[in-house]
Amino acid sequence: MTLNSTLTAQAVLDKALTYWSLVPQPAQWAFTGIGAIYVAGHVLSFFQLLLNCFVLSGTNLRKYGKKGTWAVVTGASDGLGKEFASQLAAKGFNLVLVSRTQSKLDVLSRELQLRWSGLQTKTLAMDYTQDSDADYERLAALVVGLDVGILINNVGQSHSIPVPFLETERNELQNIITVNCLGTLKTTQIVAPILQKRRKGLILTIGSFAGVMPTPYLATYSGSKAFLQHWSNSLASELQPYNVDVQFVVAYLITSAMSKVRRTSLLIPNPKQFVRATLGKIGLDSTERFPNTCTPYWSHAAFKWVIEKTVGSTSAFTIWFNRRMHIDIRNRALRKAAREAKKQ
Repeated sequence: MTLNSTLTAQAVLDKALTYWSLVPQPAQWAFTGIGAIYVAGHVLSFFQLLLNCFVLSGTNLRKYGKKGTWAVVTGASDGLGKEFASQLAAKGFNLVLVSRTQSKLDVLSRELQLRWSGLQTKTLAMDYTQDSDADYERLAALVVGLDVGILINNVGQSHSIPVPFLETERNELQNIITVNCLGTLKTTQIVAPILQKRRKGLILTIGSFAGVMPTPYLATYSGSKAFLQHWSNSLASELQPYNVDVQFVVAYLITSAMSKVRRTSLLIPNPKQFVRATLGKIGLDSTERFPNTCTPYWSHAAFKWVIEKTVGSTSAFTIWFNRRMHIDIRNRALRKAAREAKKQ
């Protein structure tokens, strides 16, 4: 720092102090109090974040049913869905496994039954992109008479690569909305009445940072997850009198086929780590903007907290940064596809 800049900064400070001295003392006290409250709020929020991430445990799953109670898991044959099925089986829940490919469901069912003695499973091969009434009727028939205590709305679809909305293929746009929105809503309409009737249960719906922060070049996916956020919050209020907990789970990147990320890092857990955190943090929503919402993995929660307390999750800067990041991801994906095409 040069001498001139130091003198300029000192002059600005002196002028500011002069103006402050002209403010009536009651107003000074008021402004000081407001500032202290603002800072204290952020400090308390930060300590609550630390407690949620590293100290507190969420609702015990036994609240939703004893050993042998059923859990319905959609998108169950891969990634997060497969891990939810595995960890719920380890906790004594029987499983209704719903996914697109019957062969994968059969393999998973056998693996879990061999590992956990006495485990019961039911499977349904269902392609959510088809939005078939017959499929939903088959699902309703499969769960009728079961003591279902948990629904995991995990099925989802994103874009193959980041893409401008105006260049999004009609089929991809349609599938994202059909799977993420209609699939989740129609599945919940089938399963939730069972939870409502038994007057206890849990509905977990998997969300995304893209639903919290508007994400150019993933506009349709981002919009679908924002829709699920508000739907889930509304449903939570409706089912609260019946002792049914509805939780919206916010996730950043996780190693999976959908994210196309293969390596774990500080900010990118694998499905096992993320699901363990999710099932262990149910109900810890004290630092969230929306009620009945949690960001269960510690680094995701810390990352989101910093963004929301600084630049803001919906600010122009955040949206611009997301746009630049996804343009870069798209360009790299296109270059990779071009290199692979030359090899053929």
